Amino acid sequence: MFLGTHPLRLDDKGRLFLPAKYREELSGGLVITKGQERCLYVFPMAEFERITEALATAPVTAKSVRAYSRVFFASASDEVPDKSGRITVPAALRAYAGLARDCVVIGANSRLEIWDTPSWEAYLAQEEESFSDLSEEVLPGIL
Repeated sequence: MFLGTHPLRLDDKGRLFLPAKYREELSGGLVITKGQERCLYVFPMAEFERITEALATAPVTAKSVRAYSRVFFASASDEVPDKSGRITVPAALRAYAGLARDCVVIGANSRLEIWDTPSWEAYLAQEEESFSDLSEEVLPGIL
């Protein structure tokens, strides 16, 4: 499970240090791909394989399944962190997410997300207002 908000910086080569608390879990490999709201999703390899299996059972006759799968897999990049826990974020993914220098890596349960800091702050300011109202819809009977 991935939790928290971690401010980080991309270096001049597009590399990023993973949050220290998750380096061991991600040391065997991960997949970075385009996410919603112009962030990047970072999945541990096992979680990416689970998603791949789920999408493999989705009907290819559904246009939305084909479109989502094409973008999701075509933009995916498998990475293995170096000894320091650093990964390279491919240029095309950096461009998609608008990543410059200052980034935020957030825990999102089964994945991490990489956001450009100003984009994350704008998203959070917009969505935090309705957060407390959503618990009834998203988690009925749990919270």
